Amino acid sequence: MKILVTGASGNVGRYVTGELIKMGEHVVAAGTNPQRLKDIFKDKVDAVYFDFTDKNSYKKALENVDRVFLMRPPHLGKPEDLYPFIDAMKSHNIRLVSFLSLMGVEKNTIPPHHKIEKYIEELGIPYAHVRPGFFMQNISGVHSVEIREKNQIFIPAGNSKTSFIDAEDIGFSVAVLLHSPEKYKNSAHTITGPEALDYYQIAEILSRVTGRKITYAKPGYLKYRRYYIKHRGLEKAYVNVTVALYFMTRMGTAKDVTNDYFKLTGKTPHSFEEFAIKNKDCFM
Repeated sequence: MKILVTGASGNVGRYVTGELIKMGEHVVAAGTNPQRLKDIFKDKVDAVYFDFTDKNSYKKALENVDRVFLMRPPHLGKPEDLYPFIDAMKSHNIRLVSFLSLMGVEKNTIPPHHKIEKYIEELGIPYAHVRPGFFMQNISGVHSVEIREKNQIFIPAGNSKTSFIDAEDIGFSVAVLLHSPEKYKNSAHTITGPEALDYYQIAEILSRVTGRKITYAKPGYLKYRRYYIKHRGLEKAYVNVTVALYFMTRMGTAKDVTNDYFKLTGKTPHSFEEFAIKNKDCFM
Protein backbone atom coordinates (compact mmCIF):
# COMPACT_ATOMS: atom_id res chain seq x y z
CA MET A 1 0.00 0.00 0.00
CA LYS A 2 0.94 3.64 -0.44
CA ILE A 3 1.36 6.73 1.74
CA LEU A 4 -0.26 9.99 0.62
CA VAL A 5 1.68 13.15 1.46
CA THR A 6 -0.38 16.33 1.18
CA GLY A 7 1.52 19.57 0.70
CA ALA A 8 4.44 17.50 -0.60
CA SER A 9 6.30 20.50 -2.01
CA GLY A 10 6.08 22.49 1.23
CA ASN A 11 8.54 23.02 4.06
CA VAL A 12 7.57 19.87 5.93
CA GLY A 13 6.01 17.81 3.15
CA ARG A 14 9.15 17.55 1.07
CA TYR A 15 11.09 16.26 4.10
CA VAL A 16 8.33 13.76 4.94
CA THR A 17 8.41 12.54 1.36
CA GLY A 18 12.20 12.27 1.25
CA GLU A 19 12.43 10.34 4.50
CA LEU A 20 9.65 7.92 3.50
CA ILE A 21 11.44 7.23 0.23
CA LYS A 22 14.61 6.40 2.20
CA MET A 23 12.52 3.97 4.29
CA GLY A 24 11.40 2.18 1.13
CA GLU A 25 7.79 3.36 1.25
CA HIS A 26 5.70 3.92 -1.89
CA VAL A 27 4.79 7.61 -1.72
CA VAL A 28 1.98 9.50 -3.45
CA ALA A 29 3.05 13.16 -3.51
CA ALA A 30 -0.02 15.37 -3.72
CA GLY A 31 -0.45 19.02 -4.62
CA THR A 32 -2.06 21.47 -7.00
CA ASN A 33 0.95 21.38 -9.35
CA PRO A 34 1.89 17.75 -10.15
CA GLN A 35 4.56 18.80 -12.63
CA ARG A 36 6.39 20.68 -9.89
CA LEU A 37 6.26 17.54 -7.73
CA LYS A 38 7.71 15.50 -10.60
CA ASP A 39 10.50 18.05 -10.98
CA ILE A 40 11.31 17.84 -7.25
CA PHE A 41 11.07 14.09 -6.69
CA LYS A 42 11.65 12.76 -10.25
CA ASP A 43 10.41 9.18 -10.63
CA LYS A 44 10.67 8.36 -6.93
CA VAL A 45 6.99 9.15 -6.23
CA ASP A 46 3.55 9.04 -7.80
CA ALA A 47 2.71 12.72 -8.35
CA VAL A 48 -1.03 13.48 -8.30
CA TYR A 49 -3.21 16.56 -8.51
CA PHE A 50 -4.90 17.28 -5.20
CA ASP A 51 -6.82 20.25 -3.82
CA PHE A 52 -8.74 20.27 -0.54
CA THR A 53 -11.36 22.52 -2.18
CA ASP A 54 -11.86 20.11 -5.12
CA LYS A 55 -13.64 16.95 -4.00
CA ASN A 56 -13.12 15.44 -7.45
CA SER A 57 -9.40 15.19 -6.67
CA TYR A 58 -9.85 12.99 -3.61
CA LYS A 59 -10.49 9.62 -5.26
CA LYS A 60 -7.31 9.54 -7.35
CA ALA A 61 -5.18 10.82 -4.47
CA LEU A 62 -6.45 8.13 -2.09
CA GLU A 63 -6.25 5.22 -4.55
CA ASN A 64 -4.41 2.28 -2.91
CA VAL A 65 -3.42 4.55 0.01
CA ASP A 66 -3.57 3.33 3.61
CA ARG A 67 -1.66 6.10 5.43
CA VAL A 68 -1.78 9.89 5.08
CA PHE A 69 0.30 12.89 6.08
CA LEU A 70 -2.25 15.66 6.49
CA MET A 71 -1.36 19.32 6.68
CA ARG A 72 -3.61 22.36 6.54
CA PRO A 73 -2.64 24.76 3.74
CA PRO A 74 -1.99 28.23 5.23
CA HIS A 75 -4.63 29.88 3.03
CA LEU A 76 -7.42 27.66 4.41
CA GLY A 77 -8.16 29.35 7.71
CA LYS A 78 -11.32 27.44 8.66
CA PRO A 79 -11.07 23.89 10.03
CA GLU A 80 -14.24 23.02 8.11
CA ASP A 81 -12.25 23.40 4.88
CA LEU A 82 -10.53 20.09 5.67
CA TYR A 83 -13.58 18.16 6.88
CA PRO A 84 -14.69 16.83 3.45
CA PHE A 85 -11.27 15.25 2.88
CA ILE A 86 -11.19 13.85 6.39
CA ASP A 87 -14.59 12.28 5.66
CA ALA A 88 -13.08 10.77 2.50
CA MET A 89 -10.21 9.29 4.54
CA LYS A 90 -12.76 7.67 6.84
CA SER A 91 -14.53 6.03 3.90
CA HIS A 92 -11.20 4.69 2.60
CA ASN A 93 -10.35 2.95 5.90
CA ILE A 94 -7.06 4.75 6.41
CA ARG A 95 -4.80 2.87 8.87
CA LEU A 96 -3.10 6.03 10.16
CA VAL A 97 -3.27 9.76 9.52
CA SER A 98 -0.46 11.92 10.85
CA PHE A 99 -1.81 15.45 11.11
CA LEU A 100 0.61 18.35 11.30
CA SER A 101 -0.87 20.17 14.28
CA LEU A 102 0.56 22.72 16.69
CA MET A 103 2.29 22.71 20.05
CA GLY A 104 -0.14 23.30 22.92
CA VAL A 105 -3.21 23.14 20.70
CA GLU A 106 -4.82 20.43 22.81
CA LYS A 107 -5.43 23.13 25.45
CA ASN A 108 -6.24 26.00 23.09
CA THR A 109 -9.39 26.15 20.94
CA ILE A 110 -8.43 29.30 18.98
CA PRO A 111 -6.26 27.85 16.16
CA PRO A 112 -8.04 25.70 13.53
CA HIS A 113 -5.72 22.79 14.35
CA HIS A 114 -7.69 22.09 17.56
CA LYS A 115 -10.97 21.36 15.77
CA ILE A 116 -9.22 19.38 13.04
CA GLU A 117 -7.62 17.10 15.62
CA LYS A 118 -10.97 16.60 17.34
CA TYR A 119 -12.78 15.88 14.08
CA ILE A 120 -10.28 13.18 13.13
CA GLU A 121 -10.62 11.59 16.57
CA GLU A 122 -14.44 11.78 16.57
CA LEU A 123 -14.60 9.95 13.23
CA GLY A 124 -12.50 7.16 14.68
CA ILE A 125 -9.67 7.42 12.16
CA PRO A 126 -6.42 6.08 13.68
CA TYR A 127 -4.17 9.10 14.22
CA ALA A 128 -0.71 10.20 15.24
CA HIS A 129 -0.85 13.96 15.73
CA VAL A 130 2.43 15.82 15.45
CA ARG A 131 2.44 19.02 17.51
CA PRO A 132 5.65 20.89 16.68
CA GLY A 133 6.95 24.12 18.06
CA PHE A 134 7.28 27.06 15.69
CA PHE A 135 9.16 26.27 12.50
CA MET A 136 12.64 27.69 12.11
CA GLN A 137 11.62 28.05 8.46
CA ASN A 138 9.11 30.76 9.45
CA ILE A 139 12.10 32.99 10.16
CA SER A 140 14.05 32.00 7.04
CA GLY A 141 10.84 32.20 4.99
CA VAL A 142 8.00 34.66 5.47
CA HIS A 143 9.85 36.75 8.09
CA SER A 144 13.18 36.85 6.27
CA VAL A 145 12.09 39.80 4.11
CA GLU A 146 12.42 42.31 6.96
CA ILE A 147 15.65 40.68 8.10
CA ARG A 148 17.20 41.08 4.66
CA GLU A 149 15.79 44.51 3.85
CA LYS A 150 15.62 46.22 7.25
CA ASN A 151 17.88 44.13 9.50
CA GLN A 152 14.81 43.60 11.67
CA ILE A 153 12.79 40.70 13.04
CA PHE A 154 9.21 41.97 12.71
CA ILE A 155 7.16 39.55 14.82
CA PRO A 156 4.59 40.40 17.56
CA ALA A 157 5.82 37.85 20.12
CA GLY A 158 6.68 40.26 22.94
CA ASN A 159 9.29 38.87 25.32
CA SER A 160 8.08 35.28 24.97
CA LYS A 161 10.32 32.29 24.35
CA THR A 162 9.89 29.67 21.64
CA SER A 163 11.38 26.19 21.29
CA PHE A 164 11.87 26.45 17.52
CA ILE A 165 12.18 23.25 15.50
CA ASP A 166 13.62 22.60 12.06
CA ALA A 167 11.07 21.41 9.46
CA GLU A 168 13.60 18.74 8.52
CA ASP A 169 13.27 17.27 12.01
CA ILE A 170 9.48 17.46 11.82
CA GLY A 171 9.52 15.61 8.51
CA PHE A 172 11.67 12.82 9.93
CA SER A 173 9.33 12.48 12.92
CA VAL A 174 6.27 12.17 10.69
CA ALA A 175 8.00 9.57 8.50
CA VAL A 176 8.82 7.47 11.57
CA LEU A 177 5.17 7.55 12.65
CA LEU A 178 3.77 6.65 9.23
CA HIS A 179 6.33 3.87 8.76
CA SER A 180 5.04 2.09 11.90
CA PRO A 181 1.27 2.74 11.94
CA GLU A 182 0.31 0.09 14.49
CA LYS A 183 3.01 1.15 16.94
CA TYR A 184 1.89 4.79 16.98
CA LYS A 185 -1.86 4.38 16.51
CA ASN A 186 -3.90 7.00 18.41
CA SER A 187 -0.96 8.96 19.77
CA ALA A 188 0.18 12.60 19.92
CA HIS A 189 3.73 13.92 19.92
CA THR A 190 4.90 17.40 20.92
CA ILE A 191 8.25 17.87 19.22
CA THR A 192 10.53 20.84 19.80
CA GLY A 193 14.07 22.02 19.24
CA PRO A 194 16.71 21.61 21.96
CA GLU A 195 16.23 25.06 23.55
CA ALA A 196 13.72 27.87 24.06
CA LEU A 197 14.80 31.27 22.72
CA ASP A 198 13.26 34.73 22.69
CA TYR A 199 13.51 36.88 19.57
CA TYR A 200 16.25 39.01 21.07
CA GLN A 201 18.36 35.84 21.23
CA ILE A 202 17.35 34.95 17.68
CA ALA A 203 18.50 38.42 16.59
CA GLU A 204 21.85 37.88 18.34
CA ILE A 205 22.37 34.55 16.58
CA LEU A 206 21.48 36.01 13.19
CA SER A 207 23.81 38.95 13.84
CA ARG A 208 26.68 36.53 14.46
CA VAL A 209 25.89 34.40 11.45
CA THR A 210 25.35 37.24 8.97
CA GLY A 211 27.93 39.70 10.30
CA ARG A 212 25.26 42.43 10.44
CA LYS A 213 23.42 43.98 13.36
CA ILE A 214 19.98 42.35 13.40
CA THR A 215 17.45 43.76 15.89
CA TYR A 216 14.08 42.60 17.19
CA ALA A 217 11.44 45.26 16.43
CA LYS A 218 8.78 43.74 18.73
CA PRO A 219 5.70 45.27 17.04
CA GLY A 220 2.22 45.13 18.53
CA TYR A 221 -0.48 42.91 17.03
CA LEU A 222 -2.26 45.68 15.12
CA LYS A 223 0.93 47.14 13.66
CA TYR A 224 2.09 43.70 12.60
CA ARG A 225 -1.31 42.79 11.10
CA ARG A 226 -1.60 46.08 9.19
CA TYR A 227 1.94 45.82 7.82
CA TYR A 228 1.61 42.23 6.64
CA ILE A 229 -1.76 42.81 4.98
CA LYS A 230 -1.19 46.28 3.46
CA HIS A 231 2.56 46.33 2.79
CA ARG A 232 3.35 42.64 2.31
CA GLY A 233 0.03 41.88 0.62
CA LEU A 234 -0.64 38.63 2.48
CA GLU A 235 -4.14 37.19 2.83
CA LYS A 236 -6.12 38.41 5.84
CA ALA A 237 -7.08 34.88 6.87
CA TYR A 238 -3.44 33.80 6.93
CA VAL A 239 -2.28 36.87 8.85
CA ASN A 240 -5.11 36.49 11.37
CA VAL A 241 -4.05 32.91 12.09
CA THR A 242 -0.46 34.05 12.68
CA VAL A 243 -1.69 36.77 15.05
CA ALA A 244 -3.58 34.10 17.01
CA LEU A 245 -0.45 31.94 17.15
CA TYR A 246 1.71 34.80 18.42
CA PHE A 247 -0.96 35.58 21.00
CA MET A 248 -0.61 32.00 22.20
CA THR A 249 3.16 32.42 22.26
CA ARG A 250 2.87 35.42 24.57
CA MET A 251 0.77 33.22 26.87
CA GLY A 252 3.77 30.91 27.22
CA THR A 253 2.47 28.03 25.11
CA ALA A 254 5.55 27.82 22.87
CA LYS A 255 8.37 27.75 25.42
CA ASP A 256 8.38 24.13 26.60
CA VAL A 257 11.21 21.87 25.48
CA THR A 258 10.33 18.18 25.13
CA ASN A 259 12.30 15.02 24.37
CA ASP A 260 9.60 13.54 22.10
CA TYR A 261 11.81 13.96 19.03
CA PHE A 262 14.60 11.93 20.62
CA LYS A 263 12.13 9.27 21.79
CA LEU A 264 10.79 8.90 18.24
CA THR A 265 14.03 9.09 16.29
CA GLY A 266 16.93 8.47 18.67
CA LYS A 267 18.46 11.72 17.42
CA THR A 268 18.99 15.23 18.78
CA PRO A 269 17.06 18.01 16.99
CA HIS A 270 18.93 20.80 15.22
CA SER A 271 19.65 24.00 17.15
CA PHE A 272 18.63 27.37 15.70
CA GLU A 273 22.28 28.36 15.29
CA GLU A 274 22.95 25.22 13.23
CA PHE A 275 19.89 26.04 11.14
CA ALA A 276 20.91 29.69 10.65
CA ILE A 277 24.40 28.71 9.48
CA LYS A 278 23.00 26.14 7.07
CA ASN A 279 20.44 28.63 5.70
CA LYS A 280 22.58 31.76 5.87
CA ASP A 281 21.73 32.77 2.30
CA CYS A 282 18.07 33.29 3.28
CA PHE A 283 19.11 36.20 5.51
CA MET A 284 21.64 37.85 3.22
